[in-house]
Amino acid sequence: MLKTLATPNAALSIGELSRRSGVAASALRFYEDEALVTSLRGPGGQRRYARDVLRRVAFIRAAQAVGLRLEEIRDSLASLPESRTPTRADWAKLSKRWRPLLDERINALMTLRDQLDACIGCGCLSLTACKLYNPADVAGVRGSGARYLLGDARPDTSKQP
Repeated sequence: MLKTLATPNAALSIGELSRRSGVAASALRFYEDEALVTSLRGPGGQRRYARDVLRRVAFIRAAQAVGLRLEEIRDSLASLPESRTPTRADWAKLSKRWRPLLDERINALMTLRDQLDACIGCGCLSLTACKLYNPADVAGVRGSGARYLLGDARPDTSKQP
């Protein structure tokens, strides 16, 4: 038999919040440490969460699912009036603000997918294909890292013998 709170507006324990949200208690403590959610302390120092934290945790999980970093999530939550939980209108405004960021990440992932089997211009000179895609380590003179994935243009190898 499940234990229920005496009143619908009663605060939730960390265990109840974990069970209702599907998020581990350790993650909820982490969210609190990162100032994404807040709790009150009950007798004996036990964490107690307002019921609206359920929606806030769902918001955090949705934002993480689309690849937002904790700073971005924190900034989004902080942009809400009085640090409240997002409403439908807030969600629409925030998701519109996230769209360009998500489009940029989608494009970067598609580029990575499309170039995954080719040279990335890392300067390793260890692959046989490097003789074709990165002759004489031309990518290495542009700096360290995977130059072609960072956006550097590939050399035109069609004119090479």
